[in-house]
Amino acid sequence: MEAMILAAGLGTRLGPLTDHQPKALVKVGGRPLLGWVMDSLARAGVHRIIINLHHHEDQIRAYIRESAPPDLDFVFSLEPEEPLETGGGLFRAASLFQETGPFILHNADVLSSIRLAELVAGHREARGVIGESLVASLAVQRRPANRVLLFDDRGLMGWQNRGNDRVPGGVRRVREPEGRVESWAFTGIHVIERSIFGLSQRTGRFSIVDLYLELATEGLVIRPADVTGDRWLDVGTPERLEEARATFGLG
Repeated sequence: MEAMILAAGLGTRLGPLTDHQPKALVKVGGRPLLGWVMDSLARAGVHRIIINLHHHEDQIRAYIRESAPPDLDFVFSLEPEEPLETGGGLFRAASLFQETGPFILHNADVLSSIRLAELVAGHREARGVIGESLVASLAVQRRPANRVLLFDDRGLMGWQNRGNDRVPGGVRRVREPEGRVESWAFTGIHVIERSIFGLSQRTGRFSIVDLYLELATEGLVIRPADVTGDRWLDVGTPERLEEARATFGLG
């Protein structure tokens, strides 16, 4: 199985730690975030990992060269001019994927106890029921969050931003709901069918959530996978970094 780690971000909220190193190499428990994510993917049966690069990309290449297990194959997707966000980064790397089945997309700054193998198995099972219209399964949780995704009985149909210091509040729904609408906090972990690359001609910088919502208007399905019982943390700020050390017992 293949996976992609999104590691091209500037990590400005973790400054000054990220002034001279990429966020993916910020250490938790004496080890870079990238190392913990890499291990989690390997435990799920991933054998080939694509990593997108921009900020201090030479340091990530060096880390993989010196520290990666020999049984994992790594490929890099460089974004030289600017980070292309989640969707743009994924689509830039489309030609690097070799397998036809689903793959895992994982943010580099996310630590969790989510059992990725079970997440993939649940996606495969759902695909058997829903069919080819199922494009992705998103690991989600019931927890407080400023930004949430909205799902109805069919799948993803919108988002809600309750407001924070970076993005104004608001609600977006791309279609009329089918049944009950529920809000879920996203974890930054996806299981995606490779067929997604043939469903859009988008290029450049864009959010994968925007793409998901476009696909939802076309009748395609992005389903929620509930991982509420698992520990999860987005290590995006100095406060979250300290919380990670306490929550995960890594330092």
